[in-house]
Amino acid sequence: MNVHEQIDHWLMRSKTALQSVARPFVTLSYAQSLDGSIALRAGEALALSGAESLRLTHQLRSIHDGILVGIGTVLSDDPQLTVRHWQGVNPQPIVLDSHLRFPSNARLCCHSDKRCWVFTTKSELENNPHEVLIDGLDITELEGDADGRVCLHRMLGLLYERGIRSLMVEGGANVITAFLKAGLVDAVVITLTPNFVGGYKAVDDLDIAERHALPKIAPFFSQRLGDDLILWGNVTTAGATNE
Repeated sequence: MNVHEQIDHWLMRSKTALQSVARPFVTLSYAQSLDGSIALRAGEALALSGAESLRLTHQLRSIHDGILVGIGTVLSDDPQLTVRHWQGVNPQPIVLDSHLRFPSNARLCCHSDKRCWVFTTKSELENNPHEVLIDGLDITELEGDADGRVCLHRMLGLLYERGIRSLMVEGGANVITAFLKAGLVDAVVITLTPNFVGGYKAVDDLDIAERHALPKIAPFFSQRLGDDLILWGNVTTAGATNE
């Protein structure tokens, strides 16, 4: 089997194994350089994936019910989050935007088949009531966590209620770190590109002091695709509370 078939079969098996959990199966997927960078600096887009790896990313989108990014990715990349380089159905676009900074001219406001779901905190929605009128968006208010950000556990529970059984998380760094820190990542597909960037890293401090508590990929697979190396596997986190 080629890498597309391997990842497809592996993901299908992995998602089936987690059907008993009342939240979506979460796949973390992004591209990084050899030194772990995803951009030159925060807030700036940097295309790292080769053409073949980009096709794989769009394949992954096609086999997930939803795709999630943070508002930082929307502001820097203005993504479409669609399946354009692979045959399949577009996933439901979802954006974490605790402070409701979503620009009204973003391409996600013009999705041809699905309205973008935006999750914000109640306090921000009360402070900016006019923002709910942005065309093309369905804005949901949730209670914030201890840091005033959208609570990932509550959001995932709501997504599950809305029929989202599998969720692909693409970034950016704050979102990647938050999901790992909360122990809410079930699988990863990482594109490793042959570059040194020395820039903005994909993962920040996870506040984990002991090695045994670090998120671990097991089993772990890898295969070259074009000039890139694709790494994938299931994630286990000691002591994580995934409910």
